[in-house]
Amino acid sequence: MTELRISHLIDEADELLDNKFHIGSYCLLMNTDDIQDILSKIRAILPEEIKTAEMILKRRDDIYMEAQSRADRILSEAQNTASNILSESELIRAVREKAAKIQEQVKESCEEMKNKAAEEAESLKRAAFKEATETREGAKAYAEEILNNLEHDIDKMHRHVRSCQEFLAQKKEQVREPLTDINDNINRVGA
Repeated sequence: MTELRISHLIDEADELLDNKFHIGSYCLLMNTDDIQDILSKIRAILPEEIKTAEMILKRRDDIYMEAQSRADRILSEAQNTASNILSESELIRAVREKAAKIQEQVKESCEEMKNKAAEEAESLKRAAFKEATETREGAKAYAEEILNNLEHDIDKMHRHVRSCQEFLAQKKEQVREPLTDINDNINRVGA
């Protein structure tokens, strides 16, 4: 969800940079290469961190599957061993007891392995989540810093454009005053 939000913010920043900023009838141009470079770096970092988290989760699943497979194999071997021993009629009772003990030991061993694998998987999951959260927070802070800097630069440019507009208005008024005097003189001479 946060990845989509960051992606959305990056796309909005790109869209703002692709459009020209208009202030009145003047057009403000700006060099966007640096900002686009930073946004590209953010895009490059996020997918790599997500891949790392996915690899950690896959490793957890692989460990669990391996433990389950080993437990199944041990159980199968124990059942085969018990079956072979039970076929001998003299030792049936002793074999049954032995098989039950082995089966119980295997079950305990499998349960222990299963619990250990689950604990390790949970630990990996927590570590991956923590790392992904830290990466997401870092990317968010970085994006906010970039946007704040961009806002500051835009405000600075806006003030500069306004100053230029005021200067042009003053110059226009200075040119208009002599023309008014000339028109007044022409009107007096013609009257």
